[in-house]
Amino acid sequence: MKTSPFEPSRIFPSVEESDEEGLLAAGGRLDTDWLIEAYTHGIFPWPYDEKSPILWWSPDPRGILEPEKAHFSRRLLRTCRSHRFQVTLNQAFRKVMTTCAAVHSRKTGTWITPMMIKAYCGLHQSGYAKSVEVWRDSELVGGVYGVSLAGFFAAESMFHLVTDASKVALVRLMEHLVNRHFTLIDIQMVTPHTRQFGGVEIPRKEYLRRLDIALKQRTAFEP
Repeated sequence: MKTSPFEPSRIFPSVEESDEEGLLAAGGRLDTDWLIEAYTHGIFPWPYDEKSPILWWSPDPRGILEPEKAHFSRRLLRTCRSHRFQVTLNQAFRKVMTTCAAVHSRKTGTWITPMMIKAYCGLHQSGYAKSVEVWRDSELVGGVYGVSLAGFFAAESMFHLVTDASKVALVRLMEHLVNRHFTLIDIQMVTPHTRQFGGVEIPRKEYLRRLDIALKQRTAFEP
């Protein structure tokens, strides 16, 4: 039975062919055309390392943050309202992404390979990838980046170098997406970290339905 509301992809198999872990395909290219085709069909890349083939995923269930239902602690909101940090949008995309890679690599290894950095910086230059930066005394101490298409945002990764910096970035991102009337925020898989902010899992069929609606919205990350 067909579950996707979209026309079949010109590049990828149907997401229904994904295995139990969500792996759909291996190989192909990491360029703007392939990435847009992937995201608009509920698919994302997640390579193991620079030397391995590109792996494309569409897990079921899928993790999301619902814009109007995200919740943050009073303490965190007070931190956001204080003058402890300064927050900007799209001022240091590459720096946010490379710092995400460096921070995660030190902890557990990272899927943000040089090939991924090049590809997503290309998306950024084309207007499809965005970042939120958190600064303290002119130093970048936190951030989040992702892919933005109409009313859909795929949050890819975040980092902090000081306590609360990544959480402040996430709060600012959510506020911005709500103000711009985004309806679907993809986080791929729910973790204990994202669950505390309202991350939930939904069936892939429902995710694709919401993605179809979000991609038809007349909105954008920037006016």
